[in-house]
Amino acid sequence: MSQKITINNKVLIVEDGLTILQAARANNIYIPTLCEDPRLEPYGGCRLCIVWVEGMPRPATSCTTPVTDGMVVKTHTEYIEKLRKTIIEFMLSDHPNDCMMCQKTGDCRLQDLAYKYDANYTKFVGVRRNYPIVDDNPFIHFEPNKCVLCGKCTNICQNLVKTGTIEMTKRGFYSKPDTAFSKPRTPENCQFCGQCISVCPVGALSERPSLGKGRRHEMKLVRTTCTYCGTGCNFYLNVKDEKVVKVTSDYDAVVNKGNLCIKGRFGYEFIHHPDRIKTPLIREGDGYREASWDEALTLVSTKFTELIEKYGNDSVGAFSSSRCSNEENFLIGKFARTVMGTNNVDNCARV
Repeated sequence: MSQKITINNKVLIVEDGLTILQAARANNIYIPTLCEDPRLEPYGGCRLCIVWVEGMPRPATSCTTPVTDGMVVKTHTEYIEKLRKTIIEFMLSDHPNDCMMCQKTGDCRLQDLAYKYDANYTKFVGVRRNYPIVDDNPFIHFEPNKCVLCGKCTNICQNLVKTGTIEMTKRGFYSKPDTAFSKPRTPENCQFCGQCISVCPVGALSERPSLGKGRRHEMKLVRTTCTYCGTGCNFYLNVKDEKVVKVTSDYDAVVNKGNLCIKGRFGYEFIHHPDRIKTPLIREGDGYREASWDEALTLVSTKFTELIEKYGNDSVGAFSSSRCSNEENFLIGKFARTVMGTNNVDNCARV
């Protein structure tokens, strides 16, 4: 069933069950948000997505308000824009003004909105939070004073990852996302998947291994597939000066929709490890010598051919890895059966 609504004098036919924000996004109508993420249940925490709905006594949060037939919505009235600017200025009144040194500069949604709305960060003065930086594990760097209480990190941890590592603690002005009793993150209470980092719209949560190694505009994004298992999760390698600095989510990935585990998000440092073997090695005597790929593949092909001719096709086999993609595992099976003529195919995941 569909609904007929009007947004900014534009008549739209939208699916039943959508929120105003979803309907607007589906029709390329911009509404600012900080707490919205398509993977999460609507939270309505930042209040920046407020819109004017005809017949309602006050502005409504578009991310939590479902469309109804005949609804008339205005997304950018003078009054609504004034409210949004005030909300941003309230956030900035207690936000560290360290954009020049912040890891998230250039990739901060609050910074973008403050610029867009010409917000005055000195308009409101008063008590400021003064929490210490939490840097008690090798993966997640947390600066509580930069948190805007959008709720995305606790939402994804509680409802998508379902680990329950963090939730909103304390009350009112002193609220902050934290572990139970502010205990350090450990393998017992945290998966270190970095999902909380991926949804943070400001510089409150960031990847500790990449601190100080580059800003978003300095990096080239290379889309690739994770090699740690056969699921086939996609993500972006953030490359600066020909080195992988960090991994970020690919929200359009069909398989994982931006979700990653600890290996996918943080297990990239082996790429530039000095002990990594980057060239084929051929055994000679008691040692090895470096060889070209052509020489190595020719040697392997020759040895397989000699074995098959001498002992038959079933004297050889193929052993694949669950760290390869499903497509790669399919190819090794097809290679064994059609080229080597054997059904001796196995995989480490079988056991």
